[in-house]
Amino acid sequence: MPTFNYFDGDTECEGFIVMPDGDGPHPAVLIGHNWAGQGDADNAIAARLAAMGYVGVAMDVYGKGVRGGLTDDNSALMMPWMQDRAGLRQRLLAAVDAIAAHPAVDSDRIAVIGYCFGGLCALDLARSADARVKGAVSFHGSYAPPAIGEQAPITARVLVLHGWIDPITPPDATVALAHELEAAGADWQIHAYGRTAHAFTFPGANNPAGGMMYNADSDRRSWRSLTDFLGDLFS
Repeated sequence: MPTFNYFDGDTECEGFIVMPDGDGPHPAVLIGHNWAGQGDADNAIAARLAAMGYVGVAMDVYGKGVRGGLTDDNSALMMPWMQDRAGLRQRLLAAVDAIAAHPAVDSDRIAVIGYCFGGLCALDLARSADARVKGAVSFHGSYAPPAIGEQAPITARVLVLHGWIDPITPPDATVALAHELEAAGADWQIHAYGRTAHAFTFPGANNPAGGMMYNADSDRRSWRSLTDFLGDLFS
């Protein structure tokens, strides 16, 4: 298993890395996981990105060996990071530092994508205004700003792929994010998919009462949007 180990201070994180064919250096795409922690779904996306010519890297926010279950209540794992957005930014930037130093990676061409909690992570890396992060993509993420000081101009291009009836990010939260990105001077897009709830890219999502439901059309359309975004970003 091609693990990708790196450190945030004394904490070891264990991600997953897949290399594309051909000689590097290559663009890299970091992947932010959902509230269960880094796992098989993220690894599969890393492989899918590698097949497109990118170094695919599934990040590990929680730390080596700290994982939840897809059908569990993982609030105890996620909420400390939601309540410490400065610490979360530091943990995310540790992954950027590690992949930027990788000999197969073009450190001037790094992007981040994320799902659910990972979508918030992708947006927080854009909000960090780190010049190495050229693009950020959120799939059915959470949009609350970090409130950890004045927002620097956002230099990364931002793409938000959003289910319109997602109860975690209702329309007013989506509009608020648009205002935030506009005020920060970002190059941003929001694609909203009608009749689409939270977790719309996860085939196992089937909880309409909880606002989570797979949507094959929105899954396909959002991946096509990601493909176009990365192709434009790294052209």
